[in-house]
Formats: sequence, structure tokens, C-alpha cells
Amino acid sequence: MRGAYFLGADKEKKFEVRDMEFKELEPHQVMIQNMAAGICGTDVHIYHGEKGSADVTPPVVLGHEYSGVVTAVGSEVTEVSVGDHVTLDPNMYCGKCRPCRMGKKQNCEHLFALGVNVNGGFAEYSVAPENQCYKLNKDVPFDVAAMAEPLACAIHGIDRTDIIPGQTVLVIGGGAIGQLMIQLAKLKGASTVILSEPIEMRRKIGLSVGADAAVDPIHEDLAQAIFQITGNEGTDCVIECVGNPKIAQQAIEMAGAGGTVVLFSVPPVEGTAPLPLFDVYKKELTVRGSIINPDTHQRAVNLINSGRLEIKKLITHHYDLEHLEDAILMQMSSESIKVVIHPQD
Repeated sequence: MRGAYFLGADKEKKFEVRDMEFKELEPHQVMIQNMAAGICGTDVHIYHGEKGSADVTPPVVLGHEYSGVVTAVGSEVTEVSVGDHVTLDPNMYCGKCRPCRMGKKQNCEHLFALGVNVNGGFAEYSVAPENQCYKLNKDVPFDVAAMAEPLACAIHGIDRTDIIPGQTVLVIGGGAIGQLMIQLAKLKGASTVILSEPIEMRRKIGLSVGADAAVDPIHEDLAQAIFQITGNEGTDCVIECVGNPKIAQQAIEMAGAGGTVVLFSVPPVEGTAPLPLFDVYKKELTVRGSIINPDTHQRAVNLINSGRLEIKKLITHHYDLEHLEDAILMQMSSESIKVVIHPQD
């Protein structure tokens, strides 16, 4: 049983595939044969020595977007059985801090996460609490199943938009999250969804999964393009999926009167951007953040099981454990949308 351990951002060799040892399962634990694990922007941040959703102490096996097959269960496990196909909600909350007790557990002060500060999906096998496992239909491909976690995060983000049928939505950024947001906005009833994305391949994918228009913000005037597309009506909602402070500022500028702006992607910890206060004031804008996936993982699994979303075409590259660092570099490139690790290869 092998795992790709993250050794630290300051190390010349950042990952090392090692043998793993597992203790006897505790009563409510499950052992999983990991079949697919997606690379997330959080993994990229950790790779560069930046903060993840929780504190990272190397050596640790990263990978919090993953799926697999249950191979063993603890003595008191009742909800999953050997042979079940599962996806994991990585986030575990203390239930004791003020945010948890005030219904904001996504802001838990003692958050633990599989694949962040507890060994996760970039390994042949993993152990997780039964409560973190969600059963999938067995006809769902494992790489698609691994997208349940980012989809759950996107669902929380789309809930924060308050989109209602007939509205116009601008999605900035055509990575995996942006592509999911396009589809979720359509499911919410948006009549027009516009994608702003400089990479042609991602614009084409965006159009194929439901965007009504795709704009190249490098070579086109985004504001002018939006007015042309909407007949000078502007946008009701802007979803920022880049994590760049300048793009966050642009998102506020692109929002129409009474609009909502959701800043979804993780910005640099020290990132700042000038806030166009007059725009917020005059247009009566609502600006919201969105973090992780409180209570949305089952909804993501339901959507994946239903087959209503185009997920397979978002997965552009596949790697094995031995080439994890190459996979992370590919995830950072303009050639990919979602990169997936296959630990059994």
C-alpha cells in the first residue's frame, strides 16, 4: 500500500511515494481503495507553501477530492458495506467553536480535512470516518465521482448567489469550478449565462456545457460584450472563479444594478483589491464570499448519480501516483481544466 507524501513546499523534492502502514480500523472507520483523486486549487496553494482550508503539517498525503471502493469496515459501521462505491466529504468540524454552534461550521476554528491535514486521496488506500463516506451508483466512473467534492463547494457557492429564473449570470473563469457554475446557474433558471475566459479551449468547453456566450477578456472589451449580449441590460449576478484580486475588482464592476457578486475562488492570503465603493453604493450590490461545502455533499452526489451534469468532459488529464508533481504542474497550466490522479495505475 503506497502513498505520495507531501514533504513540504520548501523541499527540493516535494513528493515521495512511500509504503503506508495502517492500524486496525476503529469501530466507525472505513478503509477505501482509492480509485481517482482530483487536483484542486487548494493542492496548488499547498504546493507553493500557502495556506489550505486547514493547516498542513508535512509529511502528509494530500488529495481531498477522491472516490473509491470500500474494502473493510469497522465493527460499528452501518451505513456503508464492503464493495460500495463512495466519494468522500473531506471536511470535519469540531462542533464546539462559536461558528459551528452558530450554524456556520464552514468557518470552524478547528477544521480538519482529509487530504489536507489527514492522509487523503493521493494514495492506493485510505482510512476515513464512516460519516465522511457517501455512496454512489456503481455505473458512475470513478474520475467523475471524484468531482463530488468540488461540485459540493460549487453548490454552496451557487446557493450564495440567490439566482432566480430569468436572470443573467456572468461566470469569470473557465476552470473546473467555473464550468460547474455555468451548469448550476442554468439549473437554477438563469436565462443567459456568459463565460469570461481568455483560453479558447475552456471557452469552447463552456459553450458545450451550457454557456450562452463566451468572451475573451484579453482581446475583447468585457463590459461592451456583456451589453451587446444582454441588450444593454447587464448582469444580475457575477460569480468570480479565478482568485485574482484584480478579477475580484472586475467582478464588482461588471455587476448590474441590484446585482450579487460571489467571490468563490481562493485569493492569496495577503491579496487586496481596491473596492469600487461608488459602484457598490449606486448599484446596491451584494458582495459575498463562499468557502468549502457545508451540508452540500449529498446534493452533489445526487446530481452526479442523476447524470444531469456534464462532468466527464471537464477532466482533461490523467496521471499515476509517481507523476503527482507533473500532474500539479499540469493543473497550473493553461492546457488543463481538471487533472485526476489514478492511484491504482
